[in-house]
Amino acid sequence: MAAQAAEQRAKRAAAARYDYEGDPRWSEFWNNNVILPPNMASRPEVVEHYKRKFYQRFIDPGLVVEGMTSRPTAGSTSASTSESSMPHSSGPSGGPSTRSDRDNNQLRMQLQAIHFAVNAWVLAVAVLGIVPILTVHLSRKVYRLSLLGTIVSSLYSLYSVYGKPRVWTLPAIQTWLQSIVVTKDFIHLMFCLILITSQAHYRIALIPVLCWSVDHVSRFLRCNFTRSSLYRRYLEQPCIFVETNNTMLSILSCQAEVALGFLLIISLLSWQRSLVQTLIYWNLLKLMYHAPVTSGYHRNVWSNIGRLVNPYINQHAPFLNTPISTVQRWWFR
Repeated sequence: MAAQAAEQRAKRAAAARYDYEGDPRWSEFWNNNVILPPNMASRPEVVEHYKRKFYQRFIDPGLVVEGMTSRPTAGSTSASTSESSMPHSSGPSGGPSTRSDRDNNQLRMQLQAIHFAVNAWVLAVAVLGIVPILTVHLSRKVYRLSLLGTIVSSLYSLYSVYGKPRVWTLPAIQTWLQSIVVTKDFIHLMFCLILITSQAHYRIALIPVLCWSVDHVSRFLRCNFTRSSLYRRYLEQPCIFVETNNTMLSILSCQAEVALGFLLIISLLSWQRSLVQTLIYWNLLKLMYHAPVTSGYHRNVWSNIGRLVNPYINQHAPFLNTPISTVQRWWFR
């Protein structure tokens, strides 16, 4: 028990030192997942509590986050009320409250381990799908399994962070959808849903899936297996490489997503064409361009495309400027 308590103190100290303002995920987590009245949101202990919850969710799942000791005022949301009004046990460490917390932590760790296993499975299957060593039939099956695994992973992430609508009414569902529509997990979910419903097989679509699963697997390993000799011997360097080159992976993923959009336009000339799928996917690309979590990378990719293509259009096909301007008005709207 003393060792566990010392470990938790070290974890809480690391959480307190973490640069939350430098992590764009913190802003997204605070703005989209934490709904508090102004008098509660301005209190330092409330902010610190949710910083620890963010640190537990994204950095170190082993950190134990206790409920807030102060009770919120009337008018706070049901989520914050239920969490902050939990009674705190003042009895011995083996009391019912401690056992309940321990059981909840074990359940959370088990769910996170399952989530990691799904992403590790997606990573292995996506590698098989990208490398041209399988028959066409097996390649199609691997392709769909990769998309299906990413759908399961994205759904779990959305549920674990944002939960479900408080009540199943249209206004509550709309509010809930507005809170998740610009998140990475929702974008990943829509990307895979659009492609898995198509009869066409686009191997380039597995590049973003591979990048997302590599990032998740690397972060989980670095948070939970740093004491393992197997990890330190074989996996530490690859995980460090992924972490230090995360921007490169994001740019590679964006390039593949944009290239897939043009590939869908070209496919309209083939028997595998699907106008509805192409329109939906380009609306998703528009969302990626405007969503804060992906806009930086997508704007960079589109800027490079514009610098490369615009001189040729102005010189050899100036008649395309009018339709391109029309598309741009829709794109920036």
